[in-house]
Amino acid sequence: MGVAVTDIIRGDVEATGIEAAWEGGSIVFIVARRGLVACGIADLSVAEKFGFAVAVCRGTPERPLKTAGDLLSADVAAVSPGAAELGIRPGMPARAALERLS
Repeated sequence: MGVAVTDIIRGDVEATGIEAAWEGGSIVFIVARRGLVACGIADLSVAEKFGFAVAVCRGTPERPLKTAGDLLSADVAAVSPGAAELGIRPGMPARAALERLS
């Protein structure tokens, strides 16, 4: 159990990865200047209500997203309207979504 915070700096991308784990589960998201890349626990209806730009990636029980690296290796599964306005689309690599959010 615990929380880890990681700086992500690559070229023009500056973001912060936040990972939290507890017995039986975990959450991971990456905070960028204009929004988030998040695991499947993120609620896009809330993101839409507040106008947040959020790109959601989904893991599986066999391949959960536990770290910022796992998240960046995934593809975007769903986006909020705010993320769509930035050109983020389902199916694009999370790394590309992060670039648009930075």
